[in-house]
Amino acid sequence: MSATTANPSTPAPMSAIETLAARAGFEVEWLDAHKNTRRVPETTLHVLLERLGLPCANSTQLKHSLSVLDAELSGRKLPPLITAEVDRAIALPVSAAKSGARYRIELESGAVIDGRFTSPKGEQALLSPIAEPGYHTLVINDHHTTLAVAPSRCYTIDDAWRALHDDDSQDAPPLWGVAAQVYGLRRPGDGGVGDFSSLATLAIQSAKRGSHAVAISPMHAMFSAEPQKFSPYSPSSRLFLNIAHVDPAAVLGAPAARAAIEHAGVADEMKALEALPLIDWPRASKAKLAVFRALFDTFSQDGDSPFAKDFAAFVESGGRALEDHARFEALQAAQLKAGGNGHWRNWPDELRDPRSDAVAAFAEANRREVDFYLFTQWLAAKGLAHAQHAAQDAGMAVGLIADLAVGCDSAGSHAWSYRDEMLTGVSVGAPPDLFNQAGQSWGLTTFSPRAMRTQGFSAFIDMLRASFARAGGIRIDHILGLRRLWLVPDGEPAKDGAYLRYPLDDLLRLIALESWRHRAIVVGEDLGTVPPGFTERLQEHGLLGIRVLWFERAVKGDGFKPPRDWDRGVTATTTTHDLPTVTGWWRGADIEWRAKIGQTAAREDGQDPVALAMEERATDRDHLWQAFQDAGVAPPDVSAPPVESAPVDEALAFVAATPAPLVTYPLEDLLALAEQPNLPGSIDEHPNWRRRLAAPVEELFLDDSFADRLLAVDSARSRSTLNPPPTETK
Repeated sequence: MSATTANPSTPAPMSAIETLAARAGFEVEWLDAHKNTRRVPETTLHVLLERLGLPCANSTQLKHSLSVLDAELSGRKLPPLITAEVDRAIALPVSAAKSGARYRIELESGAVIDGRFTSPKGEQALLSPIAEPGYHTLVINDHHTTLAVAPSRCYTIDDAWRALHDDDSQDAPPLWGVAAQVYGLRRPGDGGVGDFSSLATLAIQSAKRGSHAVAISPMHAMFSAEPQKFSPYSPSSRLFLNIAHVDPAAVLGAPAARAAIEHAGVADEMKALEALPLIDWPRASKAKLAVFRALFDTFSQDGDSPFAKDFAAFVESGGRALEDHARFEALQAAQLKAGGNGHWRNWPDELRDPRSDAVAAFAEANRREVDFYLFTQWLAAKGLAHAQHAAQDAGMAVGLIADLAVGCDSAGSHAWSYRDEMLTGVSVGAPPDLFNQAGQSWGLTTFSPRAMRTQGFSAFIDMLRASFARAGGIRIDHILGLRRLWLVPDGEPAKDGAYLRYPLDDLLRLIALESWRHRAIVVGEDLGTVPPGFTERLQEHGLLGIRVLWFERAVKGDGFKPPRDWDRGVTATTTTHDLPTVTGWWRGADIEWRAKIGQTAAREDGQDPVALAMEERATDRDHLWQAFQDAGVAPPDVSAPPVESAPVDEALAFVAATPAPLVTYPLEDLLALAEQPNLPGSIDEHPNWRRRLAAPVEELFLDDSFADRLLAVDSARSRSTLNPPPTETK
């Protein structure tokens, strides 16, 4: 366990293993939720360093690992990629170029800049500022390095609005959008899981009511052979898409889909699945795979048909990464069918390396099966792209805002395909805090910061491009991870971890560069314990933070912030997928759920913790109603509504009055639903990621109360202002 220490004026000297850990980017000391300084035990550092590829069992290994790190970080040679910003001088390592040496910069546009270093001896060599953003090539003595020169900020909502209206002088008015759990959408014939066709309908219909964005749940690829794994935040790969959301008729047409369903013999099964109130992921995935196989059986990859040409172009553009994912899907299915293990690290040695001869031989012997998984990704990509085109064609300035999960399942295709770039033997999580006293270990892996630098950030860039490809924006889950992540060794309690720092400046620049190349906005989920200055850094780079009604409390007292005091460079919302809906919060449904599944700890004084929590919620209800009245969205002379009558409309209007350039409203609140999509800390005790809307999307917009809410939201946003309040004069 991390040892608590007093806050000494002079830090304790570091041991050899702590020195290595600090050099590798681990925070040997950190502040817990109670502001106590904690020091990571050497036993934990030892395990984490080993799993970062830095052996440290004895003095010889320590010395060697430190020399390896020094070589990587000292700048004795140019790294594969250097990030920079437009119109700012670019500093190179001292030893990278001698004064008087010549260099050449080959710009993406084809232009060439020739120059000579003139830096004094012993000082950093400087390249003159570059005005053109892009991935340029720096050549020094036949050594080539990529210069990723980023704009000073990301593509913004104002940029999107100007592009929509073809007017560079227009700033965006206050905009709003809908937030949707795609799996929960309904339409007749969807087979029991929300799909991209329902998403397109939602985008079109909400755009007609004034919406300019649809924020969606993660669409990342899951495990075709393990459909019991369905949390969208624990994907197999963040590079590809969840094929469960494919509408079989969307690409190849309704007649082909009907024939495939009949041939697969799943018509009755799909109807039964559609009638369920909750998604049965294993059954629905099995039925959809059967339909896709029937479609593939009649799909010709040869010939001059538009479909065949489009599929071939998709496979070619997907390259090695797409082929790897398809091979993984086929391999995992074969391993499980033969009684093997689903985790690739438990496969035979020769199959753990995607570049091995054995994997190539498997792909050749099972070409038809690999092609099937390429085919399903093609269908998914076409479906999601259509939804984004539908959103923008309907007049949305932004369109879809894709959700980029903080990590991926270490047993998935992303970790297998990019195994040299990914962390192994550790899980991303969070240290103990006031709400989770045991800490959190999410069972996810992500990129190694060491590998990011040595591999030229290639895997990170690939992921960004995949996320931006079919969206008008992305939401980066747990964006605090760009600065540091809490890592827990596999098999250890979540509290026995440590923070590992990431190259924040480089990552922000790459995000800004890819944002502009894709003309898409960026939202960062900056909730939780945010380091001082972090939010300001995001805003400097044009990233929008997130502000949620439940967390926007007054600086003094126990009330809620008035709308005018909410931050400006953010998106605002009533709630998120991990938090109670307005109706659920008002009723205390979240308190009841936590008690029901055993998340409520007993109190030492013997008092009923649930009753106390309900009393606190009652007080908070009064504070929130008072805030509504003060903001003019609730009548001043009326008492707070009873528990069974949540003030949903007032909550929507309250958030609409904030100065955020974009407000997103979860469908759950627009429909006044009580249940939330996910209850953190639960698995099967709560139906996470399984809830479906009661009515098809088309019918939602025919409902008077739903239509009236959208009209009220649009009207309320039009009355809001993005301008700072006037300076008071005495």
